[in-house]
Amino acid sequence: MTESKRVALVTGAGSGVGRHSSLALLEAGYHLVLVGRREDALEETKTLAGMNASKCLIVSCDVSDPKSIKSLFTVTKEQFGRLDLLFNNAGIGAPAIPLENLTVEQWKSVVDINLTGAFLCTQEAFRIMKEQNPQGGRIINNGSISAHVPRPFSSPYTATKHAITGLTRSSSLDGRAYNIACGQIDIGNAETDMTARMKKGVLQANGTTSTEPTIDPDHVAQAVVYMAGLPLDANVQFMTVMATQMPFIGRG
Repeated sequence: MTESKRVALVTGAGSGVGRHSSLALLEAGYHLVLVGRREDALEETKTLAGMNASKCLIVSCDVSDPKSIKSLFTVTKEQFGRLDLLFNNAGIGAPAIPLENLTVEQWKSVVDINLTGAFLCTQEAFRIMKEQNPQGGRIINNGSISAHVPRPFSSPYTATKHAITGLTRSSSLDGRAYNIACGQIDIGNAETDMTARMKKGVLQANGTTSTEPTIDPDHVAQAVVYMAGLPLDANVQFMTVMATQMPFIGRG
């Protein structure tokens, strides 16, 4: 491995923002560890990479499982020798139902993937980044507009995204001594499978249902590439990329 080789690991790389960001990072010259639960979806991302497919390593992984995460980062280090970028992107939501009707299992499934998964990946990335030469690296967490304000009936998702902000800040502070930069990208209505319902109408805070504008996820991907490409003495701590006319500013 040459010293100039940059290695990135993206969770949730089989679809949506994770897929678009992975392809953009490959175009920017990174070698990619494509991570997700569905190997067939990861293979599709690799196929879409075209000539860059040879720079991809596919790892099927459950980010809520500590053993699976440890194996993921062991394989990454064995394959590439270092890790320059972790994009904590994997996430799920719970059914949009009243808070009191949610089951503990529904709550835990969101917390385990969105929050615990990001923590476990960050923990393993720290271990690699502290030991490698040159020391350091970058971690980008996928927050959300929901890291700022909730939608109706979204308590598990909103709670985890608020917590991601705390994890981002703590990781940024704890990584400072080791040249590990950590920032967060908060995304509003990127057009993915998760936001397909926006075109049919979504519940608003005042009880009405309205359609909402979306944006091309490639705009988000290019923002991730920008954040990733900064030298480690510079950091985008928080960035919001959103549909200009979505009901965020003034929501509620």
